[in-house]
Amino acid sequence: MRWNKYTLLTTAEAEDLISSMMADAGIEGIEIEDNIPLSESDKSRMFVDILPENPADDKTARISFYLEPEQDNGTVLAAVQDGLDEIRSWGVDVGAGTIEMSQTEDKDWINNWKEYFHQFYVDDILITPSWEPVKPEDQGKLLIQIDPGTAFGTGMHETTQLCIRQIRKYVTDRTVLLDIGIGSGILSIAALKLGAERAFGTDLDPCAIRASMENMEANRIPEERFQVLEGNLIDDRIVQERVGHECYDMVTANILAEVLVPLTPVAAGCLKSGGIYITSGIIAEKEEMVVDAVKAAGLEVLEVTRQGEWVSVTARKNRR
Repeated sequence: MRWNKYTLLTTAEAEDLISSMMADAGIEGIEIEDNIPLSESDKSRMFVDILPENPADDKTARISFYLEPEQDNGTVLAAVQDGLDEIRSWGVDVGAGTIEMSQTEDKDWINNWKEYFHQFYVDDILITPSWEPVKPEDQGKLLIQIDPGTAFGTGMHETTQLCIRQIRKYVTDRTVLLDIGIGSGILSIAALKLGAERAFGTDLDPCAIRASMENMEANRIPEERFQVLEGNLIDDRIVQERVGHECYDMVTANILAEVLVPLTPVAAGCLKSGGIYITSGIIAEKEEMVVDAVKAAGLEVLEVTRQGEWVSVTARKNRR
């Protein structure tokens, strides 16, 4: 099926008002493109450390929406134009206010990413999506099934692989794990399948909470071995109380270096004496920043491991 795509050229200033107006006009979903620089808060919620180079912010925005050819597109477009005129009458700069039309093929956007994710190995651990069968020669391998959807963490990224290797090295059958920034749940699943007793995960993103719970079920991890909580462990007292103090044998955090710096002293407080702290998400240039934060939190750096341009820091909370 083909869709009619309509793109309105406007200004970043008018984005919110136009978005609301389009919803009132019966448009169910929109796409917004602009070059507004990310705030530090925005960056802290992202799972990348190398951001793309965007053009300079020219204050313009492109807002696109899709209509079926069989719809009364003229009525919808007239409502958009009337709404645009009204916003303009309020003294808001709506820019050019022109609408371009094109056609696009119908796609399953939610599942389109699946064509890029195939089974692979982290050493002898097989990580596979649910839609790919396990090959006969892989039947005896340790299997982790991951469908990340919109959550971070298929295991393909170097930082995730670095963490999995360190988890494997230090996990025992008594390990109680805290996974901060759980994403798809892959690190917790790996730890539990490698013998950990229990895992507790936190994340800011509700999509990650859902994905991790679904992946736990897919990997037949019983509920009593895994809990998850939405919230910010760094500064949310309620989350901190729910997580607990000095309760964990291992804490993992595969997050950006800038987030690891304020997170590390909090994570150290969650560790038992002798507990292991495994971090990654660290681009090589920021290794020293994280190592310094780990030492400042009173932890002993045990190892710094590397894969490509990414770094993992493993530390221990020594007994006093």
